Amino acid sequence: MAVLKVKFTKTKRDKLAQILWILNWVSVVSGIILFSLGLFLKIEIKKRNEVMAKGDINSVPNMLISVGVIACIINFLGGKICYDCSDANKFSRWKLVMLPYIVCTFCFTFCILVGALMCYTMRNELEESLYLGLRDAIKFYKDTDIPGRCFLKKTVDLLQIGFRCCGNNGFRDWFEIQWVSPRYLNMASKEVLDRLKSNVDGKFLVDGVPFSCCNPSSPRPCIQYQLTNNSAHYNYDFLTEELNIWMKGCRQALLDYYTGIMRSIGIAALLIWLFELSVLIGVRYLQTAMKNVLLLGDLEGESDGWLLENSVVETAKYNINIIKNLGKANQISTVSGMNDPNINVQNTDCDKTNITTKSIPAAR
Repeated sequence: MAVLKVKFTKTKRDKLAQILWILNWVSVVSGIILFSLGLFLKIEIKKRNEVMAKGDINSVPNMLISVGVIACIINFLGGKICYDCSDANKFSRWKLVMLPYIVCTFCFTFCILVGALMCYTMRNELEESLYLGLRDAIKFYKDTDIPGRCFLKKTVDLLQIGFRCCGNNGFRDWFEIQWVSPRYLNMASKEVLDRLKSNVDGKFLVDGVPFSCCNPSSPRPCIQYQLTNNSAHYNYDFLTEELNIWMKGCRQALLDYYTGIMRSIGIAALLIWLFELSVLIGVRYLQTAMKNVLLLGDLEGESDGWLLENSVVETAKYNINIIKNLGKANQISTVSGMNDPNINVQNTDCDKTNITTKSIPAAR
């Protein structure tokens, strides 16, 4: 029994074909939107790839870009097919193409759904990439004279100012690394030497942060150094007073930023998926209705259209049997090919003199 069978008159078939022609062109626009969203996300990630570790974080934008391009091509072809389906004579040349087209479109529509879901599952990979990238960027913050790292100080400072953040997880990350270049340390100073000797690794560690961590909205002048020393500042209590530097870590700030973008892109991709699915259902109805018209032979009469010719269970069993039979046929051909006695046997010409022929007795 057909699933969701609908009866179509010639007028309904023509209207369905015209509507689907318009919707396919709208789908071309939706493909351009998907492509643009993927390109936008790729550019945003590339802007800050200096503070991101290498990984699969570009899989989502690449997926959206690819799906967007394919959407434009498939829906452009679908518009041409639906336009010709308004005429039964023109439909005959698309009759053998439409079912493979519907199958390919279904697979493509599934890819849109996968791309939309990937926008919500990418958070963990992005968080790990940001953590590792920011850790290395902060570690090499002081290396302004080393080629390949000299840009990191400017990158980190602009990042902390732009996203109002400080450090990787927080401002205390700066306490654990030497972020002041040795060329700017006075080695003749007893304080500097004592601090270098006090550290096992010989690093110049201070309880201070770069200037880019300062909050310009604070009424108090920025306190960058000796953040944990109450006696170093007038009317200052480290434990009770709110510091005049950014408290949020840059990893969390960037993660929130990219999560917001991907969440919006995911919603847009889901809406486009639902729209493409509805167009695909309409094309399937049009294909089955036009196919039945040709079978009936009455181009002006009514015809049935459906999503599945048989029930879902029967259709699934039928497709599984086809796959199994294909596998068996492949095995049989392989085995028969190995045991075929005619393989690698040279043809020889028979000598006519060796053939004994029986004479036909003469009629008496």
